[in-house]
Amino acid sequence: MTIYALSSGPGIAGVAVIRVSGEDTSKVIKLITGKDLPVPRVATLRKMNNINTNDLIDEGLIIWFPGPQSYTGEDLAEFHVHGSRAVVAALHNSISKIKNCRLAEPGEFTKRAFQNKKINLMKAESIGDLISSETEIQRKQAIKIMNGKSSDKFNSWREKLLKILSHIEAKIDFPDEDLPQDILLEIKKTSEEVLNEIIKILEDQKVGERIREGFKIAIVGPTNAGKSSLLNYLSKRDVAIVSETAGTTRDVIETYLDLDGYPVILSDTAGIRDSKNEIEKKGIKLALSRAEEADLRLVVIEPKNLDFTGFLKDLFDKNSILVINKSDLLQKGLDEQIKKLEHVLISIIKNSNLDILINKIKNKLKNKFISSEDILITRERHREHLEQCVEHLKNFSDKKKNEDLDKGAEDLRLATRHLGMIVGKVDVEEILSSIFNDFCIGK
Repeated sequence: MTIYALSSGPGIAGVAVIRVSGEDTSKVIKLITGKDLPVPRVATLRKMNNINTNDLIDEGLIIWFPGPQSYTGEDLAEFHVHGSRAVVAALHNSISKIKNCRLAEPGEFTKRAFQNKKINLMKAESIGDLISSETEIQRKQAIKIMNGKSSDKFNSWREKLLKILSHIEAKIDFPDEDLPQDILLEIKKTSEEVLNEIIKILEDQKVGERIREGFKIAIVGPTNAGKSSLLNYLSKRDVAIVSETAGTTRDVIETYLDLDGYPVILSDTAGIRDSKNEIEKKGIKLALSRAEEADLRLVVIEPKNLDFTGFLKDLFDKNSILVINKSDLLQKGLDEQIKKLEHVLISIIKNSNLDILINKIKNKLKNKFISSEDILITRERHREHLEQCVEHLKNFSDKKKNEDLDKGAEDLRLATRHLGMIVGKVDVEEILSSIFNDFCIGK
C-alpha cells in the first residue's frame, strides 16, 4: 500500500508538508498535477487539483524522491502547500480516492525506512526522540544517538561475540579436534572484555533515560511550609492551590519544566504530618513514595517548624537540598545541626534567594547526571537487553574449560541475540509497534 500523511505540524501555518510513500507515489503525482513526474530531488512548482472534479486545490511545490534514494527507501514525494486546514483536508481527500492509497499510521514512514534497511532500530528511536525533544540536552542526546556511536558500539560487541562463537561451533562440528591454546585464550579474553565493558556501561545511573524522560524532583516537607508556592514559582504559573489552611494539597501535583535546558518533572506533595483523615493519610503515603523515587528532593521547612528530626531527617541525603522558606520571619540563627546540611534560606513572598536555590538545583543535576559524554543507553529496553546479555556471558564464563565450551555456545548465541535486538539485527517485530506508536503521524 502507498501511504500518505501530513508531516508538518497540525493547525494553521504558512506551509504544510504532505508526504506520500509507496509504489503508487508516481501515480499520485500524475493524477494530482495532471502532468508528468518532475525532476527528482528538485522543488517544482505545480498546480494540484481534485482528481474527481479537476478543481484547483492549491499551487505549491512538489519534491519527487525515486526509491531507493529516499527517506523510506521507496518512491516518495512531498507536497508543500499553504498550511490551512482546508487545503490539507482537500489534498488528503483527493489522495484517498486513489486506489491502494491509505492514511499512514503513527511512525509508519520511519518504520518503512527501518524495514528497508535505510536506518537501524536505534536511529529510528533517536529520530522519535529528536522530534519529541523539548530541551537542549534532550536534542543533543538524540543527535548523538542518530550519529550512530551507540549502535556502532553494540554492533562491535556483537561481532566480537560472533567471532568467538564461530570458533566454538567449529569445535562442535569437529569434536575430535581440540581448540589451539591461542584460540582458547582469545575466547576467554574477548568474552571477559565484552562482559566488563557492558557492566561498566550499565553503571551509568540511568542518565540517558533520565535525560529522555525528565529528571524527577520532589518537593516534600510539613504542612504550610510553602511547597505549593515554590512549585508555582518554579513553574512560573499557578499549578497548585495555595492556602493558609493546612493540608490543602492531598494528591501529587506534577508539572514539566525546562530548567535552563534540563528536562525536569517537578512534583508537589502533600504536607507530611500526623493525620487521622483517611484521604490526607493516603496523600502523605504518596508523598513519601514520590520522595523515595525522586532523583532530587527539595525538603521545605519554615521558621515556625525548624524541627529537623523524624521523617525530615530520613528524607535528607546527598540527593536532597534543605529549603528554609519564609526566611524573613527567622528571628534567631539556625541550629548547628541544620547549618551542617546543604541548605538555602529563601523567601518566596519576598522573592529572596530563589536564584540561589535554582542554581543549587542545576548544579545538583549537572554533577549527578551529566558526568559522561558516552551515553549509550536511552531506553529501558536497551538496559533490559544488556542485562540479559551480561547474564548469558556470566553463564558462559562458568564454562571456560575446553570440554565445556560447546555447552556454552547457546549462552553466546543468546548474548549476541540480545545485542542484536537493540539495533534490530534479528527479528524484532514484537517490539516495533511499541516503538513506532510513539511517533507522530507523518513521520
